[in-house]
Order: sequence, then structure tokens, then C-alpha cells
Amino acid sequence: MRQINSKEPKAYREVFNEFYNSLVYFAMRYVERVEIAEDLVQELFVNLWESKTVHTSYNGFKTFLYTSVKHACLDYLKHKNVEGKYISYMLEHPETEEELATKITEEEIYRLFQKVLEELPERRKIVFKLHLQGKKNEEIARLLRISIETVKTAKKESIRYFKKRLGDAFYMLGFLAGGI
Repeated sequence: MRQINSKEPKAYREVFNEFYNSLVYFAMRYVERVEIAEDLVQELFVNLWESKTVHTSYNGFKTFLYTSVKHACLDYLKHKNVEGKYISYMLEHPETEEELATKITEEEIYRLFQKVLEELPERRKIVFKLHLQGKKNEEIARLLRISIETVKTAKKESIRYFKKRLGDAFYMLGFLAGGI
């Protein structure tokens, strides 16, 4: 356990070789597909390597491995269940071509907005991101230790830049986001 806790590669190889097959078999009881079980167990070992958890006993460590695999399997199944419900809903309520086109347009405008946001000078970018998070001018000024007038000016200059770079798409962005 001391070698595992101190992240010695040799000890991890030994643990992997000792437990991998039985953990995959254990995971198969939940997920029923070998490639999914293998992925979940491999992810466990990666997380184990990156974790700062200290294991004090071999039996506790073994229990940790099996419990972790069980939880990973249950999380995977929950995700699959939600995904299945979404697919069923989408099959029962297909999007029209117009709805799909609207979603694509919205995503493109949002992508362009993000690209232009990253072009802003660093200080203005930070101010505008805080504004997008719903923070008031006073709060932004306090967080960044700048004046409220500096915040207002940064926002005005950013909006001017967005209008220039995005053209008509800027106004659609305001409509889609409920206003900037």
C-alpha cells in the first residue's frame, strides 16, 4: 500500500495485472459489453493514478476498486438511460427542417461571438465575461479593482467591437440571448 500511495509505477503495474481481468468481469455484470467494461476499468486505473487518496489497508483498497467500478457502471447506465429517453423523444418529436436550420444558425452565431470575444484585449475580455455572467458594473469594478467608469467604457468598447465584427449577426445574438 505504501508503494501505491507513493505512486510507484511498478506497484501500479502489479495492481493492474492482479485486478484488471476480475474488475472487467465484475463490470460486465452491470454493462454487459466487454468494451464498455474495459473502458470503465481502465478509467478507474487512470483516476487511481491521478488521485491523492491514501489507502491504508489492502482489503480496503480492494473494496475501493470494486466499489469504484460499480459506481462507474451505474453512472454509465444512468447516462445511457437518459440518452435513450432523449433519443425516444427525438424520434417521437422530429425536428422540422426549419427548426434544425434555426439551431444551426444559433450555434454558428454563438461560435462567432465566442471567437470575437477571444479577440478582445485581455482586460475588456475579462470585464465582458463577468458581464455575461450577470455581474453588475459595481461588482465587476470591485472584483477587478477598477473604477465603475472603466467597466462601463470597457463594455461599450466591447459592444462596439462586436457590432463591427459581427454585423447583423450581432443583433441576432442579442435576440437569441435575450439581449446582451
